[in-house]
Amino acid sequence: MRIVVTGAGGFVGRALARRLRALDHDVLATDLTITQGLAGQIGDPALLERLFAGPVDAVFHLATVAGGAAEAAPDHAWQVNVAATRALIDAAARHRPRFVYASSIAVLGDDLPARVTDGMPPAPRMLYGAHKAMMEQWIACQSRRGALDGLSLRLPGIVARPKAPSGMISAFMSDLFHALREGAPFTLPVSPDATMWLLSRPAVVDAMVHALSLPAIPAPRCLTLPALRVRMADLVAAIARATGGDPALIRHAPQAAIEAGFGRLPELSTAMADGLGFRHDGSLPALVEAVLADIQEEEER
Repeated sequence: MRIVVTGAGGFVGRALARRLRALDHDVLATDLTITQGLAGQIGDPALLERLFAGPVDAVFHLATVAGGAAEAAPDHAWQVNVAATRALIDAAARHRPRFVYASSIAVLGDDLPARVTDGMPPAPRMLYGAHKAMMEQWIACQSRRGALDGLSLRLPGIVARPKAPSGMISAFMSDLFHALREGAPFTLPVSPDATMWLLSRPAVVDAMVHALSLPAIPAPRCLTLPALRVRMADLVAAIARATGGDPALIRHAPQAAIEAGFGRLPELSTAMADGLGFRHDGSLPALVEAVLADIQEEEER
């Protein structure tokens, strides 16, 4: 398949592009800066013309301005997350590709019931979540009109991102892995009892590749991916066991807004995604093992 990947220089995008190439797909990778692909702004007409000059079978759209960065620069976030995404969809429509969109659990908002199911309506509080919800609806609309074969995948917390700034308020989930692995002190902005939905990077890449193989995409063309619901104290203990790190290095200084947005996630039911063959990491030890192996492999590249 000939596949466009936006945000291909980012954390998930790099791994996805590598996996697709390993599967012998012809990957057209793009990001603001990228060594193996086309560099440029995703909404730039000249870049879009180059990406879609020939037939394209699938698009993975990962480029975004994430949580905290979107709040700090709302006009820029709108331009990238909404206007440029629409331009990308319009350009892709000439080929009617499978269009896999990296959405987010941020579309669900903060005021969640005791159990989140597939029927949970979007109610975003953050601009990032609102932008994702808007584009979910646009992709579904364009799919009904026959322009695309679209699927929005709502991603949970993906670990473990590099230590470099990501603009994501949830980066503390990843920073914890690096701190315990390196024996460095670290202060978490959530309590020991905070609960999160997590996937390793290898698991989310598995999910995206699996999306290519689906023979048909059911309405409403958006899925919350299966994820492990993890208590922060249990995550600290599991990483410490796997790395030999000292859990006493980890302090908790809960911030009310972060705890509310990222540390009170309830039970999660993903019957639709489960039925389509999407899977999470399986267990907390398996997630930690996959993340640590992924970090090691990244360092060796």
